[in-house]
Amino acid sequence: MSFREVLKQISKDIHKELPSNSEITQIEFEGPEVAVFSKNPRVLVDDETIVKELAKKLRKRIVIRSDPSVRLPKDETIFTINELVGKEGEITSIDFDELLGEVIIEALKPGVIIGKAGEMLRTIIAKTLWRPRVMRTPPIESRVIKTIRHLYQEHSKKRQEILRLIGKRIHRPIIYRDDTIRVTALGGYAEVGRSSSLIQTGESRILVDCGINVGSNSPNNTFPRFDLPEFDIENLDAVVISHAHLDHSGFVPYLFKYGYKGAVYVTRPTRDLMTMLQIDYLDVAQKEGKTLPYEQKDIRESVLHTIVLEYGEVTDITPDIRLTFHNAGHIVGSAIPHLHIGEGVYNLAFAQDIKFAKSNLLDSANCRFPRLETLFIESTYGKPQDILPSRAECTKMLRNIVFDTIQKGGKILIPVLAVGRAQEILVILESLMRSGELPSIPIYTDGMIREASAITTAHPEFLSKGVRERIFHDGENPFLAEQMKHVSASEERDLIIEGDPAIIVATSGMLNGGPSVQYFKALCTNPNNSMIFVSYQGKGTLGSKIQKGITEIQMVENGRTVMHHIEMAVHSISGFTGHSDRRELENYINKVTPKPERVVVIHGDETKVTKFASWIYKTTKRESLAPPNGTTIRLK
Repeated sequence: MSFREVLKQISKDIHKELPSNSEITQIEFEGPEVAVFSKNPRVLVDDETIVKELAKKLRKRIVIRSDPSVRLPKDETIFTINELVGKEGEITSIDFDELLGEVIIEALKPGVIIGKAGEMLRTIIAKTLWRPRVMRTPPIESRVIKTIRHLYQEHSKKRQEILRLIGKRIHRPIIYRDDTIRVTALGGYAEVGRSSSLIQTGESRILVDCGINVGSNSPNNTFPRFDLPEFDIENLDAVVISHAHLDHSGFVPYLFKYGYKGAVYVTRPTRDLMTMLQIDYLDVAQKEGKTLPYEQKDIRESVLHTIVLEYGEVTDITPDIRLTFHNAGHIVGSAIPHLHIGEGVYNLAFAQDIKFAKSNLLDSANCRFPRLETLFIESTYGKPQDILPSRAECTKMLRNIVFDTIQKGGKILIPVLAVGRAQEILVILESLMRSGELPSIPIYTDGMIREASAITTAHPEFLSKGVRERIFHDGENPFLAEQMKHVSASEERDLIIEGDPAIIVATSGMLNGGPSVQYFKALCTNPNNSMIFVSYQGKGTLGSKIQKGITEIQMVENGRTVMHHIEMAVHSISGFTGHSDRRELENYINKVTPKPERVVVIHGDETKVTKFASWIYKTTKRESLAPPNGTTIRLK
């Protein structure tokens, strides 16, 4: 059966099941979804069980769209929505996605627009024939989110073509029914950085993660092993990204530079955050004179090919693989990709990176899956000695260091990852000042932190309930507290360095570029100052060297070598990490359901993956592996 015959058969089934007065005009595969265009979508919207039953019967994701010819003009739609909702909903913006037939409504009180049991939404659809997508107005405006929306609008027709091409690839007939399943380690095995795994079945080729080792100075160790014979970009069907950090998402645009035309599957926060980080990566690499692996246009192409999924949403991504994202607890939007292969043939999950404990921002990682034969799990803190202090202990340590430094008249530099760690630290510092445990002094954020915080607060549904309530409670948003001051120009840095005691939270977290390095060079010779590491320091990075006790560091500045003597106090607080420590990893293995037949330990130094894999085998009596990069594992 050809693709056209598959589409023809599905169209026939849909026409048979849907009411004749729904006036179906077109049926198309758009990525993983079957888009059904109707001139009378009210019939299908009013009785949602019709579409649910159809999706269940066809085992496809069905989305109902109004035919463009019957949609109310945009200006009339805006007027109608404002008339229906009134001032009570406090609408701040109304935008349109013509491809999806959606009207995007941002409001301070989204509950008013949704209405009781969704009544207002149904009224908007009935009056305008646009499908409303209601979002809470972000407390901080995000430049990246606005850019992505504009990109989708400007290239609406191109995106439609992209989704239809992806749809053809997903819904093509299965030719090879070979049950062989192999995973090739392209990066992030027996190391931290450049995470990438190639999954091969008889029918499909997909990548799980596609990262960069930002701490490496050697091209051979910076990028995934795409030189291995198993990898062929022309046969690649799909890319799945677990979260936005560069060591998991930073190399995605490279694929599009060299001809990849498939989908990139992410959660919505991951799409926004990884775009921000990729743009910054190019900017930093260019300033440092490094060879750029891709260009801005490749990032744009990547965004146009990106398909966002919610947690728990089951989606076909190839003819024989279904993907479901589960919460990983690592950063906002981070996910454990679960892959269901064939009709119950095999199931695997990638628990990289996970936090199996509640943090200030997020709920704990998911450990329950419908089926699971092989689990891939991180081991960043995989040694038996990797037991981290509790959040409460870490908060006390942070408070004491900051207080003592302020008493000496010094400044505190906290290098952070812009995404995740920065927001965690800012929430804690604001809380300590609000409670009076620390004096109220300026907290300067530099680098991408404000933009990352804007994206974080734009997706409240991915945060813990406690943080959600604080962020959207009047006057209690920690990211908008009066102590928070964002550095928007490089000239401000000199004033901060020369000024009164302050806390400086700056990127990058490993001191391998960005404003944190500039602050370090200016502050490191004063013994009254303090630097606090709260992030994992990758092997070979400047942060790692300082953390290990180096007291002098040579740096090239304006073409000459300068020696910096480190007199400032250097502290490390490891418990704020978004990774699980050894206790949490053991707990995860003990609680994961169902029990996997095999565990593959990844994302850790060689000694850590080996020791953790050994413990897993001794404890569970299940096969456990700690393979190096370049290895191909046959799962079935």
